[in-house]
Amino acid sequence: MIFPGFILDIIKTLELAGLEAWVVGGSVRDLLIGQTPKDWDITTNARPEKMLELFPDAVYENIFGTVLVKVKNEQEETTEVVEVTTYRSESGYKDNRHPDEVIFEDKLSADLSRRDFTINAMALAPVSDTGGHKPGEDETIIEINDEPARLVDLFGGQKDLKKRMIRAVGEPEIRFKEDALRMMRAIRFACQLGFAIEPKTERAINKLSGAIKFIAKERLRDELIKMLASRRPKYAIERLQEDGLLNYIMPELLNGLGMQQNHHHIFTVLDHCLNALEHCPSEEWQVRLAALFHDIGKPATRKIINEAATFYNHEYVGAKMTRKIMERLRFSNDDTERVVNLVRNHMFYYNVDEVTAASVRRLIAKVGRENLRDLISLRVADRLGSGTPKAMPYKLRHLEYMFEKVQNDPVSVKALAINGDDLIKELKLEPSPKFGCLLDCLLAEVLEDPERNTREHLLARAVELLKEDLETLRSKARELIDEKREEDDKKIKRNYKV
Repeated sequence: MIFPGFILDIIKTLELAGLEAWVVGGSVRDLLIGQTPKDWDITTNARPEKMLELFPDAVYENIFGTVLVKVKNEQEETTEVVEVTTYRSESGYKDNRHPDEVIFEDKLSADLSRRDFTINAMALAPVSDTGGHKPGEDETIIEINDEPARLVDLFGGQKDLKKRMIRAVGEPEIRFKEDALRMMRAIRFACQLGFAIEPKTERAINKLSGAIKFIAKERLRDELIKMLASRRPKYAIERLQEDGLLNYIMPELLNGLGMQQNHHHIFTVLDHCLNALEHCPSEEWQVRLAALFHDIGKPATRKIINEAATFYNHEYVGAKMTRKIMERLRFSNDDTERVVNLVRNHMFYYNVDEVTAASVRRLIAKVGRENLRDLISLRVADRLGSGTPKAMPYKLRHLEYMFEKVQNDPVSVKALAINGDDLIKELKLEPSPKFGCLLDCLLAEVLEDPERNTREHLLARAVELLKEDLETLRSKARELIDEKREEDDKKIKRNYKV
């Protein structure tokens, strides 16, 4: 089935009322390239008042003709909300964001002509027998998944899909003056789809790049997140830079443009950050942003000492700069703290022969247990972004091993279902060195048979053990415990090939 049932129901309801209804936007694009749409939008010649008659539970609280139609299940619970919008045209965009006038239209062509890019300016509808719509000359019948559908493509969207091209509808300068965010959207679509930007469209972006400063910071942030989460995040930042947009969004990155580093680095600061972004093994946009920002503090800390460039404390300066950028772009507090934390700690020192379990525990406490995997990903990105061919050297594998080792308590009496307090409370014992002997003996028995690790069994067994030679029993128990610890450690080492 091309369209989900709830979309067909909405379209059928409109058509039975003698109205037109089309699926538009990204959902059409996705269907034509064989992807499952994430969102569904419908456009119609019905005015909002008529839609509210046809869909009594719908909501209309804007001036753009968009009615929110609720889709409910058998229990009358809302499961989907579909935007159904009246055909419209727009005029006057003094603030480069909002139209000064919205005009409801009667023809689909007027609505499609206001859209941003050709691949998003197509309309699709099922072939139906409701009689509510007569095929027009602009319609063609196509097949999707062996099912027929009616397509309206007035601006060559299908051709541009085949060419893998992002092209503005009509004059690109007009489109971008209507909404400057479309310049970022062009780059974002190119990243997500693996497309190129049509030259005339890109020249218009470069010419009008300054208009992006009129866009709300939250909208810039949302587009940036989508770029970072795409298949080509490095390409996104490069396009933002080359098309002049980066200067208005994250100008701090440009301080590293052309700045040479020391002899350990073959790339300039900016190129290294871009390469780190490209090679970041994590798919989470927060970690990728940390990879992009990890050396952003280098230009501010660069000094020449003994004819060599140094960048002492750049991670701390970079963390402050990262916080400032993310707060300016209205990132959430949680996302900001996560990225700042990674930038601040990306220079952590680790030498297999020098670092102890205690120092690794301190690093975990400093960075946070939940950020360890991200920290490894950032170090891998840093290495590969420097041109180092080996992503996971022995050092990093050993660090991963140590992370797991210190986080998972070795075989310990802490694993028992009872503790010293239980011995005092339940058995009326006085605290004494015997407690350690007793608990070690109980642990050895539990290692032999984990099913014995119950409060009732252990308390009863403790009473019996108190009648025996605990020191002798403990000596044998320690041998078993040490053997188990060594076995567990070997398993962890094998996992990380250390």
